[in-house]
Amino acid sequence: MATNEQSVLQFFPSTTSLTAKVHPVVIFNICDCYVRRPDQAERVIGTLLGSVSADGTVDIRNSYAVPHNESSDQVALDIDYHHNMLLSHQKVNPKEVIVGWYSTGFGVRAGSALIHDFYSREVQNPIHMTVDTGFTNGEASIKAFVTVNLSLRDQQLAAQFQEIPLDLRMVEAERVGFDILKTRMVEKVPNDLEGMETSMERLLALIDDIYKYVEDVVVRNLCLSFWFQFYSP
Repeated sequence: MATNEQSVLQFFPSTTSLTAKVHPVVIFNICDCYVRRPDQAERVIGTLLGSVSADGTVDIRNSYAVPHNESSDQVALDIDYHHNMLLSHQKVNPKEVIVGWYSTGFGVRAGSALIHDFYSREVQNPIHMTVDTGFTNGEASIKAFVTVNLSLRDQQLAAQFQEIPLDLRMVEAERVGFDILKTRMVEKVPNDLEGMETSMERLLALIDDIYKYVEDVVVRNLCLSFWFQFYSP
């Protein structure tokens, strides 16, 4: 009599009891990179640097953006730029290593698995941190994830992102700066025409100031010339 074999799907966490804490300067840097991103870029992707303590706490202390091109079905990272930036950072802070990567936006999105797979080859058990630069509902949603492997017997089928505890600690001065940053981020960003109009107004004002300065210099020189011509012995 034939026996029926049952196939069981199993989840294998990539790590256990992992937590993370992020320094405010990292969030400031990510928001700044988002504001300065290319016009065609919807989000910013970058590398997280820091250290991992013996108790499994990931301390995220630094970051840098990595240029990328993204479409509906693929993501291309500038790997050479990533490695060059890593070498530059480690010359200044040799103890800081890759601990994961970040992306702006609300939560995990399409293409994240491809990027996470790359960082998994750079470091074991990388952290994926998301920063909601849109400040949905006026709140800054900052989350951290690790992957959980879904396997069928000995065959790995997929990886699922699982949220882990993330601690963002700020002293009072940092909290004030973060509130100011949040206010600026949610303000209406001027479009290209508005930005050009503002730039032209500033340029015209600067030209007007220069014109007045030159005019004053010419008048003073004429007055001095007149004085020397008629009153000099």
